[in-house]
Amino acid sequence: MTGTTTNADKAVNVPLITTELAADEAGVTTATIRKWVQRGHLRPAGTQGRRRLFRLEDVFAAERTTHLARHHDH
Repeated sequence: MTGTTTNADKAVNVPLITTELAADEAGVTTATIRKWVQRGHLRPAGTQGRRRLFRLEDVFAAERTTHLARHHDH
């Protein structure tokens, strides 16, 4: 296995961010991040104590999904 990485290897190196930073990055409130989790649009990738941690790419995917859904409804 020279020079190859698996998805599992990549996941180990992905930085996780707090709800607050996720909200800042997506341009929404922390309440919106929590709502996305409740509605199944976003899943925490880990925890730190009681704090949920997210992968930035998952936050952006949830933002795109909910943004498209909002515009599709109108």
